[in-house]
Amino acid sequence: MNNKMEVRFPAIPENEAFSRMIISAFIMPSNPTLSLISEVRTAISEAVTNAIVHAYGESGAGEIVIRAALVDQRLTIEVEDHGCGIEDIELAMRPFFTTQPEKERTGMGFSLMQSFMDGVHVRSKAGEGTVIAMNKMLCSSCDDIL
Repeated sequence: MNNKMEVRFPAIPENEAFSRMIISAFIMPSNPTLSLISEVRTAISEAVTNAIVHAYGESGAGEIVIRAALVDQRLTIEVEDHGCGIEDIELAMRPFFTTQPEKERTGMGFSLMQSFMDGVHVRSKAGEGTVIAMNKMLCSSCDDIL
């Protein structure tokens, strides 16, 4: 099965749950396991939450774009914002790093994405925004596909 989608929505906290639902619906025709669905949902939730909380400061003033493609059981996802960007990507991706310790943030967003997805790549420019690109094989035994 090959498919792709793009969806845009306001960067408001209520849309974090929306992002989990749309990615679940998108990958469902590939017949993934419940564990794979949960992993993908968690990863996209973390990426969208990062955009809401850090890119736009929970103001709801911006937009988040999710692009996803499913080709031969390989899922690729991009979560894009046009917020403040990340000045130091390497630092931001360190476990437990947070820019908002006063709000009891754990700083585990990128670590969770990396643990649940097969690949995570971040492109960002301060003042222009961020794109988080992730990929995941959705079959339990993909040797014949690779």
